[in-house]
Amino acid sequence: MRMATGETGFDDVTFDLISVQYHALKAGHDYGQYVRDARNAGQDEIASFFEQVMDEDSRRAQQCHEFLRRLGGTDNTQPQG
Repeated sequence: MRMATGETGFDDVTFDLISVQYHALKAGHDYGQYVRDARNAGQDEIASFFEQVMDEDSRRAQQCHEFLRRLGGTDNTQPQG
């Protein structure tokens, strides 16, 4: 059974996981600055909130990585020709 291949050439599920992982990692990078901004403003509660969100995105990216690793056993991590 072959998964549907989207416009990217990757199967849709792989592309979706890569997309979620990318956005989680990108957001995690941005949240680091938000934590620093809040700490510099003396807003420790808000800084802690940003740290919590950053941890959630880190876990989300790691879960995507695990799913992609599992899917790697099939030939869906390379663009389909």
